[in-house]
This record gives sequence, C-alpha cells and structure tokens, in this order.
Amino acid sequence: MIDAHQHFWNYNEERDTWITPKMSVLRSDYYPNYSEPLFKAQGFTGCVAVQADSSEEETLFLLALAEQNEFIQGVVGWVDLQSANIEDRLAYFSQFEAIKGFRHIVQGEKDPNFLARKEFIRGVKTLRSFDLSYDLLIYPHQIKSAITFCETCDDQKIVLDHLAKAPLKSGNIQEWKKDIQSFAKLSHVSAKISGIVTEAADQSWTQDQVNEIVGVALDVFGPDRLMIGSDYPVVLVNSSLERWVQSFQEALSSLSGTEKDKIYHKNVTEFYQLETL
Repeated sequence: MIDAHQHFWNYNEERDTWITPKMSVLRSDYYPNYSEPLFKAQGFTGCVAVQADSSEEETLFLLALAEQNEFIQGVVGWVDLQSANIEDRLAYFSQFEAIKGFRHIVQGEKDPNFLARKEFIRGVKTLRSFDLSYDLLIYPHQIKSAITFCETCDDQKIVLDHLAKAPLKSGNIQEWKKDIQSFAKLSHVSAKISGIVTEAADQSWTQDQVNEIVGVALDVFGPDRLMIGSDYPVVLVNSSLERWVQSFQEALSSLSGTEKDKIYHKNVTEFYQLETL
C-alpha cells in the first residue's frame, strides 16, 4: 500500500494554532524516521507528504525530508496560487523531482466565494502546464462551490482530500451524501479515503459509520478514482494507525483483488506520478 496523505512537522505553538489543546497528541515533532517503521509494519511501502502549514518554507521542509527519506515518494506543497508571479514560483519548485502538486487550505477560508476568485482559479489552472496536481481541502458546506470550481478547472488533475469531511460528529451525514454525488460526473476529480474518523466526536466511532462513508465514496468515484490515506498523525486524535488501517480494509473487503490494488497503490502512483521502489 502507498499512503496518499501523510503529514510531517516540527511542532511550533505560535505557527500551528490549528492544533488545539484537545489535540495534545499532535503537539510533538513528527518525522519519517519515527513513522516509517509503524507504516511498514502495516504494509505500506511509501507515502505522499502533504503540507500542513501555508508557507513556501513548509514546502521546502517537506522536499528536504523527501530527499533524505525514500519512504516519501512525493510531496504536495503550498505556494501562493493567487500570486501574480505564480508561473515563476511553479518553475522554481518544478526543479525538485519530489514535488507532485500543491494544496490550499480552502476549508479555513471565510469567504464563501473563495473558490470563485479569478486569481485563485488562474493559479490552479497554471498547475497543468507544469504537470502538477491540486489537492482540494474543503468542508461539506463548501461542496457546491467546489463542484463549480472543478467544472471550471476541467482539465486540471484534482483530488478531494478526506472526502470533504463527512460530519460524523453531528451524526447526520445525509446532506453530505446528497451533495457529494455531484462529483460522480467529474472524471478529472479523484478522492482520498482518509480523514474520516478525525471528524468523529471522539474514539467511539464505529465500523458501520466508516462503511457507510466508504460505500458512498465507491458509488460516487468508483475504484478507479479512489486512493487511501492515513492523515497521520492527525488520525491519532481519534484512532490509532492500526485501527484506521483495519477499518478501511474492512470497509473495502468486498472488492475484488484488482479493485483493491487500484485503491491501495495503483491510483495514487498514477495520479501523483510516483516512482515506486
């Protein structure tokens, strides 16, 4: 398996304000030399490192880790996609073999029309000319605007992070189930089976809840457009790595071997153009 979504960081209290006191387990440094043995024990052969901080320094930090650790097979970094000189910045980062795409933390944007901003759309569309992907991170209330955004960027490779975060905490995912159906027609958009249990109230989430969400993902995206991700170490807020791996494997247990191979490693390898070991 290849983990399509893993994070690494030097914890900084002033910078990492999104890590609340309730997330105390995340208030530590997370490096590949710590996580790699844990992941290999679960059957993972590599991962894609995804940005957590919105800075070019973060992108360079992840690229340095990738150069030092073969386990990191690709990096999804951050760059100011609204910048007037976005072409220059993408040209700079394209010199690094490990860079595969970029992400903006749209879920944190207060502007309900953020995904319609001309500057942002221009930046995302520029990724294509550098053969780079875009990770779409949103909350359920942003799905409708995200659909329009994806329709506008219809020739750009996009992957939906964490399936747009079905609201397990409230226990009512019906509106999410309805809204996410619109992604079915957008063949250029893939999705990550990740971050599901992080949206639960605590560790009392159930396998049935995961099965329901993964079932929706299979209906909407199908085995050809899905990949699995740990969202480690964020997953530790509500689960151990081992429990999450067992859970998504159980949710996908009815699929054929060929379908599992696609979701476990082939789709992520193709989407991010990884050079697997």
